[in-house]
Amino acid sequence: MSENASYYQRHIFFCLNQRDNGENCCADHNAQAAFDRCKARVKAEGLAGPGQVRVNKAGCLDRCAAGPVAVVYPEAVWYSYVDESDIDEIVESHLKNGKLVERLLTPPHLGR
Repeated sequence: MSENASYYQRHIFFCLNQRDNGENCCADHNAQAAFDRCKARVKAEGLAGPGQVRVNKAGCLDRCAAGPVAVVYPEAVWYSYVDESDIDEIVESHLKNGKLVERLLTPPHLGR
């Protein structure tokens, strides 16, 4: 795919799934607050919009055991995060500068 075929340079999806059956889910780990923080930081950094970064909500991404999680495309890089400083680091390092945040990478074996 050519560079021009992508509408956004990077697209980050936050799992905001809520489970009512007591199973682990990202919504129980402040995923909405992380999504809101990321969206605000991307906008504040001037990174939002076509050709740049899009921050989106997602339903279950099926990586519940690693939650809360977010995934960045086109690199298909999965992150597990804990707090606002983790989100700030993802924005600054990966979304702004294209450098992975190694310490926040979701272990590949963790699924649902």
